[in-house]
Order: sequence, then structure tokens, then C-alpha cells
Amino acid sequence: MINTVIGDEEFISLLNAFSQPAAILSADYKIVATNQAYKEHHKVTESIIGQYCYRVSHGYQRPCDQEGESCPLKQCQSSGLRQRVFHLHNTCHGQEHVDVELLPLPQGTKNPQFYLEIMHMVKVATAQPEGEGLVGRSAIFNQMLSLIQRAAPSEISVLLQGESGTGKELVAKALHTASRRSQSPFVTVECSGLSETLFESEMFGHEKGAFTGAINKKEGLVAAARGGTLFLDEVGDIPLSLQVKLLRLIETGSYRSVGGVELQHADFRLICASHHDLKKQVEQGVFRQDLYYRISSFPIKLPSLKERSSDLPMLTEVLLKRIQGGEGVTVSDEAMSILRRYGFPGNIRELRNILERAVLLADQECILPEHLPEELLHSQPLPAESNLLNADLIPLSKLEGAYLQKVKEHFQGNNRELAERLGVSERTLYRKLQLL
Repeated sequence: MINTVIGDEEFISLLNAFSQPAAILSADYKIVATNQAYKEHHKVTESIIGQYCYRVSHGYQRPCDQEGESCPLKQCQSSGLRQRVFHLHNTCHGQEHVDVELLPLPQGTKNPQFYLEIMHMVKVATAQPEGEGLVGRSAIFNQMLSLIQRAAPSEISVLLQGESGTGKELVAKALHTASRRSQSPFVTVECSGLSETLFESEMFGHEKGAFTGAINKKEGLVAAARGGTLFLDEVGDIPLSLQVKLLRLIETGSYRSVGGVELQHADFRLICASHHDLKKQVEQGVFRQDLYYRISSFPIKLPSLKERSSDLPMLTEVLLKRIQGGEGVTVSDEAMSILRRYGFPGNIRELRNILERAVLLADQECILPEHLPEELLHSQPLPAESNLLNADLIPLSKLEGAYLQKVKEHFQGNNRELAERLGVSERTLYRKLQLL
């Protein structure tokens, strides 16, 4: 902890202690000193010292909070305490997700002169259409990602909830990859359709001769996950009679194999997922309340594809790269327009299926409207689309204002929910509404 005001040499010594990009900022947002990692992290062609942090990181002309984003420096100034925010930064690799940590120097002072900024790079997701992990940059996606970043390093039990096809197993793997257990196994248990005998045998293993057909001793999935992560997919489908066995495993950290006598120790980090509303299942008496509280210490809601519609072009591009034969295939503007107005009840899984089919039909390596399923072609167009196309040209700001006015009049949720649906931050929405 830093308790005294320090000078330039101490700044450099302090910054060089960090392997992550780090900088010292003044109270007026200027960069005072950086380490080498910070210089390499940002793509700048001139001296970085004396520049505004928001200009270097975002390309903004004003501080982040005036551009609709949370500003850790502003929060530090008001609280005098350490702050963490999740941002998209411009880097030498393009836009990247960054977990920004800011500490006032010295800590605990009311009006600190300097601030230590540390960039924690997010390795489990990308803001570019590439890689195998999580992909996105919409506001609601970033909110989910910030929760993943917070939960991953701990041992807390995580409950992933969201519609089918939203990528719950991918998020579970991201939590595992960013955890201290990443070098140990990640084991998935498909909970749907497991009978009582099969559930115990799969989870805990069985001894030779424990039941008819048990001709050999078998290790269970709990043992296979030792030291790593156990992912219970669709935990809400476990029958009530079996839930007590799972509860006992979680509470005691021990179990016996089927037909076994010796008590065995379990060692895993628990992640559960369900497309059901488990709270409602508890109220209906089909899911144990005590088990619910055990597995839901840190709930994370996965947004539907409809809620993160601004990510659709990027997701389409990255999925095409992952589909066999999809590399190099593009989507025409007309086909993308049809995809944009479709609701995707099956979420990202449905989008992938649609693209896999289209790739097989697209002989010229360009997906056209005729390559899409018929139900997409008959989906409802955006409100007043034909009127907009035939109308006289008007300033975009005026069009946006008229649209926001109509949306505000008919939307039933609060501003935060509306901002999520529109793919902007709540602060940006508030600023735009103030101009109406």
C-alpha cells in the first residue's frame, strides 16, 4: 500500500513492478508516467506522456463519463478508494476487453494528486471476429464478461442462467480457463435424462459387481474433475429425489461410489447452468431451496441473441470461420438485413445452424437471401421500414431522436433494460434522452 506522495523516480520504480500495462495519471486525466508494457499495449505514434488517458485508450475528446461510460478516475476522486471498471480499449491489436483498476496515490486521501492505473487484460473473450472463445462487444455482453472476470479467480459457486443456445458451456469453460484450476480437468455432466441409478454411477462411479452389468470398477465424474471444475449442465432437470445426493456432495465435500464403503474426498470448483427459472422451480416445489442457495452464490445471466443484436454481424463472421467450409464465405447486405430482423428463439445455436445450411447452399461463397430458411424470409420487417426508405433524407440525429421518443413511449421496462436492448450504456441512453 502506498501511503506517501511519491516523485518521478518512484513512479517509474513502482510501474516497473507490474507485468501488466500500468500508468500514473494526474487528477486532470493526463498520463504522467508509464511502464514499457503500457507503451506496447497502446498503438501511439507520438510521445504518450502528457496525453489524456481517455484519448489514448478510447480515442475520445472528453473524459469517459462524458461519453456515456463509467470513469474509474472520476469515481476515485469522489471516494478516495480503489475502483475497477470494464472497458473496451483501443490497443495495438485493435479493440480489446480490459479490466481497469485505478488506485489513488496515496490511498485514502480526499483529493489525491495522482492515480495508479493497471490494465488487466481479459483473455477469455475477444472484441474481434476471431478465436475460439467468447466474442462480443455490446453493452450487455460486456456486463456479463465483467462478472466472469470477477468470479473466475475465486472458488465461489457460479450459476449460469439463460435461454437455450446462449452459450452456457462456453461461459463455464471461460470461468475455468481464467481460474486457478485451469491446468486441471474441466468435466461436464449432462443432467437431463439421468435416472437415479445412472446419476449415481456417472457422478460417483461404481464398484465391480455393484449392480447387474457392473463387470468392472468405474471412476465417476466427480473423481475425474479432481482439482478442476465440475460443470453441471441443466441442473434444473435433476429429479427432486436425486437433488439431496448432490446437496450432500456439495455440503460435505465427500461421497461414496455405488457399492463402495470407503468415503472419498471431492475436490472441484462447481459451476451449474440451467435454462429454467430455478427460483420459480423452488416456489413450485420441484427444486430444493437449500440446494438452490448452495449453487447460486454468484449468478450470471447470459443475454439472448436478441438482447445483444448489435453483436450479430461479428458473431456471424466468427461462426463462419468456425464452420467447416465457411472460411472466406461472406453474407450479402440483403441477407444480413433479414438476419437482423429475425428474433432467433434458438439464440447463437440457431444462428450457427442457419449459417451451416447457408454455407452448403452458397456456391459463390456469398450467402444470399435465398440461402436462408423460409421462415426468416417471412419474418416481420422493422417498424415503418418502407416509410423510412421512401422518406426524404433527414439528419441522423433527428431520426435517432424520433426513434428514441417512440421507443420510450412504448417500452415497458426501465432505462437500464432499455439501454441493454439498444446495445448502449445506461449513461449514453440518459444523455441522448436529455436531448429530446
